[in-house]
Amino acid sequence: MTRRILVHAVVFAAVVVLAGGVASAEMSKGVIAAFKGQIVISKADLPEGKSDKESITKIKAAQVKELEGHDNGEVTAWSFHYAAFLNKAGGSSLKLEFWRDGKQYSADKRLEGVDPKSAVLTGEISIDEDENIAKGKSYVIKLVAGKDTVLATTTLVMK
Repeated sequence: MTRRILVHAVVFAAVVVLAGGVASAEMSKGVIAAFKGQIVISKADLPEGKSDKESITKIKAAQVKELEGHDNGEVTAWSFHYAAFLNKAGGSSLKLEFWRDGKQYSADKRLEGVDPKSAVLTGEISIDEDENIAKGKSYVIKLVAGKDTVLATTTLVMK
């Protein structure tokens, strides 16, 4: 491979990672079972422990229920890491839906290129007020396959 092609490949890979790609996480069956059907929101990648019990404790400690926004020009934006522990294998095209107070649909983020056999999906999301998210409101976040098959959920308050 020539040096130029290698440089382009590295740049492309960096763009894919920074754009909020979806990854499958390698976790034990015990940890996956403990969080099955849940989306864990955190400020960084999930920590790992030496045992299932330690991993579960560390993940619970890293989980946030409220998220501080940051100034993104004229609007407030929120950026976070997520780990979705699916209650069943999904499809290759999923989306995270944001439901204000659990009732009113507000926004979604599409996740493409998902491994349909994966039990855990991890990634990073950024969303802002221009996408119909409001500061001070509570949202139920649902990972949805197809039209309305919910694979995992959580609640998050945008501060």
